[in-house]
Amino acid sequence: MLLTPLALKLAAGAVSGVFVGFTLGLVGGGGSVLAVPLLVYFVGVPDPHVAIGTSAMAVAANAVASLAHHARSRTIKWRCAAVFASFGALGALLGSTLGKRINGEELLAFFGLLMLVVGVLMFKNRGGTGYPQVRLNRENFPRLALTGAATGTLSGFFGIGGGFLIVPGLMFAADLPIINAIGSSLVSVTAFGVTTAGNYALSGLVDWALAGVILAGGVLGGRLGSRTARRLAAERGALAAIFSGVIVAVAIYVIWRSIGALVA
Repeated sequence: MLLTPLALKLAAGAVSGVFVGFTLGLVGGGGSVLAVPLLVYFVGVPDPHVAIGTSAMAVAANAVASLAHHARSRTIKWRCAAVFASFGALGALLGSTLGKRINGEELLAFFGLLMLVVGVLMFKNRGGTGYPQVRLNRENFPRLALTGAATGTLSGFFGIGGGFLIVPGLMFAADLPIINAIGSSLVSVTAFGVTTAGNYALSGLVDWALAGVILAGGVLGGRLGSRTARRLAAERGALAAIFSGVIVAVAIYVIWRSIGALVA
C-alpha cells in the first residue's frame, strides 16, 4: 500500500527529527541549523517562514530532552547559562519580529552566509580548551549579557535555536570549554526557540503535526547524540571540528539552493 503525501511528509519529518536531535545532543547547536534546510529541501515545506516557525518549536522541545541528559552529566554552568538565555530571549523576540518581514529565500541566503562564517571560525579555534572552573562574576556578567542579547537577536531573526551561535558566544563570553558550552547552550536554545516559535505561531506559521513528529524523532536522536558527545569530549578539538564541518557543509548547500531560487 502506497503512503499518502501527508504520511510521506510526516515520515520524512520523523527521519529529520532523529538527525536534528542527534546533532543537537552532539554539538549543542546545529539542530535548528539543520532543521530549516531539512524541512525546506527534504520534507518539502514550501514556505520558508513555516519551516522556520515549525523547526523553532520542534528544536526547542528537543533541546529540553538533550538538556536533561547534559544536566545529569553536570556539563551545564547554570548561572552563566541563565544570564545568557535571559538577555538572549529579549533579543530573540525582536529578531523574530523583524525576520517575519523579510522574503523567505533572501532569509535563507543570509542564513547560509552566517552559518559559513561561524563554521569557519569554530574550526579555526577548535583547539581552545577553556576553563572548567568558570563561575558567573562581575567580569563576565556584562559579556554574557551583551553577547546573549546579540546572539538572541540573530537567532530570532533567522528563526533558529541558535546553538551554533550560542556555543562560540558562551566560549567567548565566559571562556567555557566546549563540552560545558554545549551543555549550557541548550538552556538558551530552549529559551530562544520558545520565544521565536511563539512569535511565529501567533502569525499561523507553525505546522503542529510536523513539529510533533520531528520532536518524536529528536528524542531518540538526542539521547544518541548526548552519549556520543561525552565520549568525544576527551579528544581535544574533535567536537569543534565536527561542529564546524556540519555547519559549513549545510551552509554551502543552503546558499546554493537559495541563490538558485532567487535567480529563477
